[in-house]
Amino acid sequence: MRRTHYCGKVNEQLVGQTVTLEGWVNRRRDLGGLIFIDLRDREGLVQVVVDPGSPAFTEADRVRNEWVVRVQGKVRERPVEQINPKLQSGKVEVVAEGLEVLSEARTLPFQVDAGWRGEEDQGVSEEVRLRNRVVDLRRRRLHQNLRLRHRVIAAIYRFLDQAGFTSVETPYLTRSTPEGARDFLVPSRLAPGHFYALPQSPQLFKQMLMVAGYDRYFQIARCFRDEDLRADRQPDFTQLDMEMSFVEQEDILAINEQLAAYVVKEALGIELPLPFPRLTYQQAMDTYGSDKPDLRFGLELQEVTALFAGGEFRAFAGVETVKCLVVPTLLSRREIEELAALAKSKGAAGLAWAKFEGGELSGGIAKFIPAALLEQVRPSDGQTLLFVAGPWRKAVESLGAVRLELGRRLGLIGPGYRFLWVVDFPLLEWDEESGRWTYMHHPFTSPNLDDLPLLESDPGKVRAYAYDLVFNGLEVGGGSIRIHRRDLQERMFALLGISLAEAQEKFGFLLEALSYGAPPHGGIAWGLDRFIATLAGEESIREVIAFPKNKEGRETLTGAPSPVSPAQLAELGIVCKPTE
Repeated sequence: MRRTHYCGKVNEQLVGQTVTLEGWVNRRRDLGGLIFIDLRDREGLVQVVVDPGSPAFTEADRVRNEWVVRVQGKVRERPVEQINPKLQSGKVEVVAEGLEVLSEARTLPFQVDAGWRGEEDQGVSEEVRLRNRVVDLRRRRLHQNLRLRHRVIAAIYRFLDQAGFTSVETPYLTRSTPEGARDFLVPSRLAPGHFYALPQSPQLFKQMLMVAGYDRYFQIARCFRDEDLRADRQPDFTQLDMEMSFVEQEDILAINEQLAAYVVKEALGIELPLPFPRLTYQQAMDTYGSDKPDLRFGLELQEVTALFAGGEFRAFAGVETVKCLVVPTLLSRREIEELAALAKSKGAAGLAWAKFEGGELSGGIAKFIPAALLEQVRPSDGQTLLFVAGPWRKAVESLGAVRLELGRRLGLIGPGYRFLWVVDFPLLEWDEESGRWTYMHHPFTSPNLDDLPLLESDPGKVRAYAYDLVFNGLEVGGGSIRIHRRDLQERMFALLGISLAEAQEKFGFLLEALSYGAPPHGGIAWGLDRFIATLAGEESIREVIAFPKNKEGRETLTGAPSPVSPAQLAELGIVCKPTE
């Protein structure tokens, strides 16, 4: 016997036919001599009925949950009162004529059957799930997520192939270059004392492919960054990497939003309106307090600095920026204190407030609020006004964090998929710790040519040809037009405090490539794990990765990272000092 159908695909069209099914026993029930088995495979469940007189009864009587079995039987319709609308196969059942146990299973560390029946999975801690990931991966939710991942990647290949892109693989073992995070280093046995680095991205290789004339490149690339972990970070992750020659920024934005729309349609059957909205970095920060704003709800920040200038409230009178948020409810004192703590954690000096009731302001800083402010923000009865003042970036980012928290607490964040582009990022930002300018994206991003005269004289005002793709308040992609002239790349290195000798030592291969005639080029990288998790409605990218690391960066299923033998270390010329 060999499988003829998947369990979840058995339906009314097969009534009267004999089928052979293989899968796991999701649940077994013994009801008055009749045995019912919910048989499961990747496509779902089908109910198998075993009569006492069936040749399959003896084996069916001993099977237990999660045993692997093969069943042969005839499909019949269920009685109307027994139809299960939660199952794709819920109108039929299979009457077993033969059953073979292929593999027995001991009791699982946690149950996985509920989700397949259309019920809620039982709550199990993530640590237990990751330690038993093989069992965890049997859950319906994980099956759906990983198959969504497959559909997304398959759609990417189809679209980009039709658009004339070539898939090219770049090395995993390369040299260490500064790209904003720590490298994972790999010691070389053949060159003692020397190290490879696992790539943080294929950035330099894809630029050199453009110099080599490959014109349109893409790769589903594995990348590695040794950085602190969050729900949306892993030490090894996957990105869609793209690069194009002879393009301007608008060309890259257009083809990527067409790609995103195609992928969402193919994977979920949802149409996205094009083109995506676009905000400059300045607009996004001023209006939403974030360079990755969530457009699924309003609650916009309002500029009120001028209204307090020269006023009685000294805390607001002479500051760079005052921002206001009109909250559509009356917040309690405790809620305001919690939001103030959040604002302070983001750099604000505090969170000022006032309530608007009965056509009047009360509480907090009500007596200091000018009448002109009410005319501008026009609060409604039963609303709260929140204020943050201070340096521009701290003021907008802290009130932006409050906006997001209120969106969650008040249920303002609607369903759906909202994309936008954020453009015109600053090329550089000042690093207080090192006392010098550093890049906002990476050192190969082209400055806006209109701002080129300011590059040395006023670098903080130079805009970049850089852009981020934002999806439901998460940055899921980022890219830029690259520097394609050697002289401009050397100017950029000098501005970052990288000497000619250091640039030659670290990036000589790139500078040499640029000197051989490089086309104007640019590209983007999507964080595929984050993109797919957002499509799936998951808060953590670990839910869309088959074998993720935990919050400490450990892969608990196999126990990685793990010690290696002294002999292996000796081969690499590595001596480990004993820990004290």
